[in-house]
Amino acid sequence: MTKKVAPKKATAIKTKPKAKATAKTTKVVSKKETLIHDIATRVIHVGNEPDKETGAIIPPIYQTSTFVQDSPGVHKGYEYTRSHNPTRSRLEECLASLEQAQHCIVTSSGLAAEMLIMHMLPAGSNILCGDDVYGGTYRLFTTVFQNMHNFKFIDTTNPKAVEKAVKEFKPAMIWVETPTNPLLKITDIQAVTAIAKKAKAITVVDNTFMSPYFQNPLVLGADIALHSMTKYLNGHSDAVGGAMMMNDTEMYRKLWVLQNSIGPCHSPFDSWLVLRGLKTLAVRMEAHAKNAMIIAEFLENHPKVERVVYPGLPSHPQHEIAKKQMLGYGGMITFFLKGDIKKSMTFLKGVKLFALAESLGGVESLIEHPAIMTHASVPKKVRESIGLSDNLIRLSVGIEHVQDLLEDLENAFKGV
Repeated sequence: MTKKVAPKKATAIKTKPKAKATAKTTKVVSKKETLIHDIATRVIHVGNEPDKETGAIIPPIYQTSTFVQDSPGVHKGYEYTRSHNPTRSRLEECLASLEQAQHCIVTSSGLAAEMLIMHMLPAGSNILCGDDVYGGTYRLFTTVFQNMHNFKFIDTTNPKAVEKAVKEFKPAMIWVETPTNPLLKITDIQAVTAIAKKAKAITVVDNTFMSPYFQNPLVLGADIALHSMTKYLNGHSDAVGGAMMMNDTEMYRKLWVLQNSIGPCHSPFDSWLVLRGLKTLAVRMEAHAKNAMIIAEFLENHPKVERVVYPGLPSHPQHEIAKKQMLGYGGMITFFLKGDIKKSMTFLKGVKLFALAESLGGVESLIEHPAIMTHASVPKKVRESIGLSDNLIRLSVGIEHVQDLLEDLENAFKGV
C-alpha cells in the first residue's frame, strides 16, 4: 500500500505592499494587500494578478533591456533588466510567498545563486558543508572558491558531529542539502539550525528536491532557502534558473547588490516560464510523490535490487525525521543494482520511458548514473567514501501513469 501524502495545512500568509524598486530597495511590487491561505492557491494567484493595463489574465512578458525615465533618475521603479524586471518581480513575489519569506532573488541558474552566496561571505570564511551534495555544488566549492574560503565536508545527518565540527571549525556558514543528492540522506533542519544560531553561523538549506510544497526550511530555522528553479519549481524541463528566499533584509540587500554588480540575472522569458510552471506545483508534487512511493516499494521487493533509498520507506535511516519535517516524500529515488557497472550500464540502456538524462523534477521521468553523469566531477575516492558507488542509479519519477513506468523498469531488469 502507498502512504498517503499529508494534506497541506492552510496557513494564512499576508503579502505586504512593497516599495517600488530602486537600486537600494526591494524589487517586488504588490498592488494590494491580499490574504491567501493554502500553497495550492498561492502558486496560482500570488504574483499573477491580471495585467492592470489590459486585464489580461496571464501577466505579460516584459521582454525589454531598459526602461524609459521621465527625467534623469526619475522612473517607475525599473531602470534596467539586469537590475529589475516586472516579470521577474512577479516570480520573486510568488516564490517568497511559497517559502514564507520576506524576500526572494532569482538568478540565471542554481549555481549562480550559490556563487552570490559565496561572494557575500568575507574572504577566508569557514564553511561547513554536507558530504553528499550536488556534483556542481561540490565542483564550485572545491575549484572556484577553494582559494577564497575554507571548506569542511561532513555528514550533517548527525547533529552531534555537526556540533563538534562547529566548535572546532567555527564556520561562518553551514550548507545543508536535505534530502541529499544523490544518496537522499535527511538532515534534521531544526537541530542543525539551532546549533548554527548558537554559533552565530548562517544556515543555507538547498530545498530543490522537496520544493516549498513539501518542505519549508525558513520555517524550520534556516536563514536561506535555496532552489534550482530548473527542477520542480519550473517542472517542465524548459528553463534554467536559481532562487534564494530569506527574511533578513540586510542579507537580501547584500545579495541583490552582488547580483546587480556581477550580473547573473534571470531573463524575463525564463521568469515567465517558471511563473507559469509554478501554477501546477501542488498537483505535480502530489503526483510525483504518489508514483515514487509505488515505484520505491516495487524496487525494494525486486530480486535484482540490492537496496533502495526513499524517504517514504520505513527502511530509510532517517524516515522519522522525514515524517517530522516534510509533508510528502518527493519524487526522487536512489537504488543500488545488484552487480557491477556493466550491469548498471545495461540496465540504463534498457529503459524506454525513463529518459537517460541529467537534471530532475520535470513531468517526465528521468534516470541517470551519478558516478558517470551528475557527480562525475566528484573524485572517485570521495564518491566511494560516502557510498556513491558505481551500481547506484538515481530516478526522477515523473507524473506518467505509474503502471507504464513499472513495466519500463521491469523490462530493463529483464535485460540485466
